Amino acid sequence: MRNFFLTLFLFFIANFISFEKLNANLAYVTNEKDNTVSVIDIKKKKVIKTVKVGQRPRGIILSKDEKLVLICASDDDRVEVRAAETLKLKYYLPSGPDPELFILSPDGDILYIANEDDAMVTVVDMNDKMIIDDIPVGVEPEGMGLTNDGSVLVNTSETTNMAHFINTNNLEIFENVLVDQRPRVAIFTPDDKEVWVSAEIGGTVKVINPDNREVTNTINFEIPGVNDESIQPVGMRHTNDGKYTFVALGPANRIAVIDQKTKKVIKYLLVGQRVWQLGFSSDQKTLLSTNGVSNDVSFIDVEKLKVTKSVKVGRFPWGVAISSN
Repeated sequence: MRNFFLTLFLFFIANFISFEKLNANLAYVTNEKDNTVSVIDIKKKKVIKTVKVGQRPRGIILSKDEKLVLICASDDDRVEVRAAETLKLKYYLPSGPDPELFILSPDGDILYIANEDDAMVTVVDMNDKMIIDDIPVGVEPEGMGLTNDGSVLVNTSETTNMAHFINTNNLEIFENVLVDQRPRVAIFTPDDKEVWVSAEIGGTVKVINPDNREVTNTINFEIPGVNDESIQPVGMRHTNDGKYTFVALGPANRIAVIDQKTKKVIKYLLVGQRVWQLGFSSDQKTLLSTNGVSNDVSFIDVEKLKVTKSVKVGRFPWGVAISSN
């Protein structure tokens, strides 16, 4: 009997710890060269798990209920779906060749995937796990931005240098907007009144009015001692309060802090080498950046606009998704 209660107690403790881990604020980072995902405990600022995944993992997001992690396994030409708690593989979702970035509809039922090698956006039903349609877009599609109500999708094409505005009701493009060279990321402001598009080779961020699809602002970057060719805007994130926009500047090894209202750069934050993508903690007090060449993740205090720590992960970290628990 004594052994029975001891076993029961240990079982309770194990499940309690598992529950605590599940509800921790975790960051999932894809390591492109290692074919792994690193899991970081944001509060402790340390890697707690590294798991082998498919080939060349890049884009990564969480399902609406955050029970699943979705990973673009680019060289496998498919999307992996894994349990968020264990990262064990549950199933695959179809895509086109070389899926790079994707985004979920607000209800979590539809997945839009940018396939870099076939100039298509694949639309997948998350419940049936089947392709609904393929939307022809420009050459080398990548960035995926979506309005809060899910009615308008913006996809960027790196070689065509366009932002494609797509009606998600009929899955057709209703306008193409020319932006600067090699657009990477498209993201709506929290109020859906603007779409920001980063151009890696152009070295700019274009701000577009989604109502008339006119470019209203062009944001440029100048960093003392850094060549213009090294300033390559890629990943972006807006704060929900409308105060800041953070832009990763690639080989410049900086994150630009932009006043969301005035569109002026107010500060540059020095991070690791070849910064790619950005992600917020659930309270938006902490920003994480993936630094591809230095193989680490930088932690930024959003209130103080200060880099507080660097955490080593796998080789060539690329994407990041963060749980809200």
